[in-house]
Amino acid sequence: MKQSLDSTIYVDETAIIDHGASIGKNCKIWQWVHISSGANIGSNCIFGQNVFISNKVSIGDNVKIQNSVSVYDNVIIEDDVFCGPSMVFTNVINPRSAFPKKDQYQKTIIKKGATLGANSTILCGITIGEYAFIGAGAVITKDVKNYALCTGVPGRQVGWMSEYDEKIDLPLKGDETWLCKKTNVLYKLIESNLIAIHN
Repeated sequence: MKQSLDSTIYVDETAIIDHGASIGKNCKIWQWVHISSGANIGSNCIFGQNVFISNKVSIGDNVKIQNSVSVYDNVIIEDDVFCGPSMVFTNVINPRSAFPKKDQYQKTIIKKGATLGANSTILCGITIGEYAFIGAGAVITKDVKNYALCTGVPGRQVGWMSEYDEKIDLPLKGDETWLCKKTNVLYKLIESNLIAIHN
């Protein structure tokens, strides 16, 4: 039975949408995408070629998932997240082919506004903070703070990124402020955590 979708949703003829999947308005689903029946997807999302969305997945509004990304069970993606081409999610810490571990899937949370760069890898069971920016090719093995810029293998924080897209000129630790001239948002560093103050 063919899945009935809202008329505002674009689905390429090669895509597979399993019956039962929940997809919000104005989504674009391109070539060879497979969305499983239990997936819950918000509005205004874009899925590039060869994207796979598993059953126990929640995706917010305005999420962009680029080509060749698989979103596995127990991954939660909040609003305005960008997943770069070929980035990788995992759901088991120590997989073995001979010993299935579906009962050991861990929850991974990608908070609002985060960017996951091309070819980055996100270890399961961690949280990527709001508006965090994960550089291309980074391997993230532990929680990432809000607004943190992380690069490398293994990934480590090397700076801060604004909600807009700019590198914030603040140290990793201290008591300082920085004003984004493009958005007039004030960023305040309190010890080793950054908060945004919207005027």
